[in-house]
Amino acid sequence: MNVDSERRLISLNKPEKNSNPRMWKVSEKLMVMLNRLPKKSEYVFATKCQRAFKQNFRAQRKRIARKLVNPRILQITMYTLRHWKATMLYHQTKDILYVMKFLGHKNIKNTLLYVTIDSTIFGLEDNDEFTVKVAETLKEACELLEAGFEYVTDMDGKKIFRKRK
Repeated sequence: MNVDSERRLISLNKPEKNSNPRMWKVSEKLMVMLNRLPKKSEYVFATKCQRAFKQNFRAQRKRIARKLVNPRILQITMYTLRHWKATMLYHQTKDILYVMKFLGHKNIKNTLLYVTIDSTIFGLEDNDEFTVKVAETLKEACELLEAGFEYVTDMDGKKIFRKRK
């Protein structure tokens, strides 16, 4: 994994299970947190630290499960978090190809699992409700795009954007 602090990009060049390499744009806050980590090697999370990372994750999970008196928390794994992120990403975008690229899958059959999970959690009905906003200036258009709106069309010299509710 490579981290480009200036452009706030993280790239995964050698992913596990022969999946596709990919890049993510990350927030300024995350970049600051990553830069504060001690730099003992060229890697963000060195291979030697993986066992310690897993042990710490399990210990924290166990502590939280005891504190909340909820043994189901012990069933949460890193893959559970990956599945949740992918399901929420599909639910927000309804774009299976985007989710496939985000996860690095080579075969769409692997990604279709999240369509099933989405319809199980949120129901089978397709939600076509949108919040619609109009931008009159470049600054307003940029703010809407940063807030997750997508450009739809121009009308009367104004730009129309929408975002799923």
